[in-house]
Amino acid sequence: MPRNDGVRFTSSSVKIRHLSPPPLLLDFLSASHDPTSPLAGTARLLARFIGSFKHREREREHWLGPKSPLLSSLSLSLARPRKLPPLCSASLSLSQPDGTALADPGYKESPAVPPVESAQSEFEARKGQSVSRHDEERVLISEVLVRNKDGEELERKDLEMEALQALKASRPNSALTVREVQEDVHRIIDSGYFCSCMPVAVDTRDGIRLVFQVEPNQEFYGLVCEGANVLPSKFLENALRDGYGKVVNIRRLDEVINSINGWYIERGLFGLVSDVEILSGGILKMHISEAEVNNISIRFLDRKTGEPTTGKTKPETILRQLTTKKGQVYSMLQGKRDVETVLTMGIMEDVSIIPQPVGDTGKVDLVMNVVERKSGGFSAGGGISTGITSGPLSGLIGSFAYSHRNVFGRNQKLNISLERGQFDSIFRINYTDPWIDGDDKRTSRTIMVQNSRTPGSNVHNQAEHGNLTIGRVTAGVEFSRPIRPKWSGTTGLIFLRSGVRDDKGTPVIKDFYNSPLTASGNTHDDSLLAKLETVYSGSGDRGSSMFAFNMEQGIPVLPEWLFFNRVNARARKGIEIGPAHFVLSLSGGHVVGNFSPHEAFAIGGTNSVRGYEEGAVASGRSYVVGSGEVSFHLVGPVGGALFADYGNDLGSGPTVPGDPAGARFKPGSGYGYGVGIRVDSPLGPLRLEYAFNDRKAGRFHFGVGHRN
Repeated sequence: MPRNDGVRFTSSSVKIRHLSPPPLLLDFLSASHDPTSPLAGTARLLARFIGSFKHREREREHWLGPKSPLLSSLSLSLARPRKLPPLCSASLSLSQPDGTALADPGYKESPAVPPVESAQSEFEARKGQSVSRHDEERVLISEVLVRNKDGEELERKDLEMEALQALKASRPNSALTVREVQEDVHRIIDSGYFCSCMPVAVDTRDGIRLVFQVEPNQEFYGLVCEGANVLPSKFLENALRDGYGKVVNIRRLDEVINSINGWYIERGLFGLVSDVEILSGGILKMHISEAEVNNISIRFLDRKTGEPTTGKTKPETILRQLTTKKGQVYSMLQGKRDVETVLTMGIMEDVSIIPQPVGDTGKVDLVMNVVERKSGGFSAGGGISTGITSGPLSGLIGSFAYSHRNVFGRNQKLNISLERGQFDSIFRINYTDPWIDGDDKRTSRTIMVQNSRTPGSNVHNQAEHGNLTIGRVTAGVEFSRPIRPKWSGTTGLIFLRSGVRDDKGTPVIKDFYNSPLTASGNTHDDSLLAKLETVYSGSGDRGSSMFAFNMEQGIPVLPEWLFFNRVNARARKGIEIGPAHFVLSLSGGHVVGNFSPHEAFAIGGTNSVRGYEEGAVASGRSYVVGSGEVSFHLVGPVGGALFADYGNDLGSGPTVPGDPAGARFKPGSGYGYGVGIRVDSPLGPLRLEYAFNDRKAGRFHFGVGHRN
């Protein structure tokens, strides 16, 4: 946002000295002791921060000199009982009919005597009787007037009416006490239009005339704002636009101040109005104090003792993740997002930000306390592959992995893993730098090498004629970076060699139905893929909106290398309908060119059309699959779901080399519907579903994790 030091508009010297921060700000600043929250420890900061405002105000304080008091026998002192400081003093003067007035013995000579008590003493002296605080003597008032400080009629009758309407006790032909007069003076001041009010009682032939001598505030003709570095000029202009050319109303000004403070609170910013002054000429001078970030430092804490220690992570690796920078006005909401960003790096166990004031400068130092996780180690586990649907150990997978999440202290990650099942296996090496050094676009780089073997049943199912497995060797590099909020992009270059083997491990080039298994006619196909992908992700929850588009282009570096283009898109939208959650998803794709038959789009199965085996609906160059699901909570971690799926190969099955779908009598389209149970477990969401297809056949499906 632009700096607003020079903001000016084109409303006396009344000065509002110290403005306390709104209670909501205090509550906000001291509300959390969560170690991952940037609000921790800010109560002490605020006390010192606001103290700096007080110190600044004491240095700049310049009140107008006191007015010469009227000679009176009854004297009242008035302090405005509001958040704003005293704006006036008032004295009730009782004059003799000849114009002379009695001296006020308690005005200067007895400053320690409270004004109200002094007034009562004078009243007692004149009446010659004792009047207690609870039994004050009343004086009959014959007439009540509002005049200016010189005793003349006000030029503006609307201000006179405002003062008269503020009166409650002071009415003609009423008997008043000093206290009631004092309360009416308070009411006139509380109307906000006047900077002083002096009640004067004049003894006349017709009785005692009570005159309220008031001094209206000036008219507002301009604003000078200092220190507002992030507050938009338009906000100030809109807040004060209605008051231009009108008498300054202190109550309205108080609302404007609260709205400005509220603007800072809503955005979690350390800032508030610290000084307001109405200058001669109708110019309103406002000073806003904002706490700028002076320095940001990283402090590593021991996981067990909580004491400072030496960390393995490079401080600059953490600092570059922060959106809060030196010289900015400190935002607690921005600090909270920075804490969450550092936690998502995956190398920290605990993160918190502690703001600390820098003397009386109005600036803050930020200390980020971090507790590092163990950087790496070995792990073993198991899982289920939903692509395997036959055999005594159907779908079971064992895994073994080594990972290091903070290589060289720069948050670079190394993963080496091996997964092996009854028919499939994957050996993978991944090295990821989540933020390439020197890049300001947060570009990440991943280098991967992978050797995998997966069942070929999705496209080339041979049932009793033996199982085929597809072997793939992959190596490449990918670059990813955020494009816009919630959007990310990936590009890469990948070499792929794939081939098919039978259950004895012998390379084969045709299946039982004499359909080719490779596009080149050799025992393996080679291709160099240029990859481009963009992903939109909403909140990241299962039912949130999502869109992904992927394109792969085969580059024929050598004549026998494959030349093709493949596009694939997926979209998902979640809608809350009362206690239920509705999710609609749609996916589709198309391949142009010469590609391996086993790379055809397979339709049917747990993550496609339920009620069918994997790939049993179709396998083609093109496809579209739609799904609708309504889920609802049942009890504890258990939920239920109703779903329906539909898939179609758009008539592209015969265009796949060898027409493997036609040889296996796949229908090319189909739908399924059923019910399911969802269980939140330590392994992730577990899905147990039973679905019927359009051929009236039923089938159980089991999966781990959310559907793709």
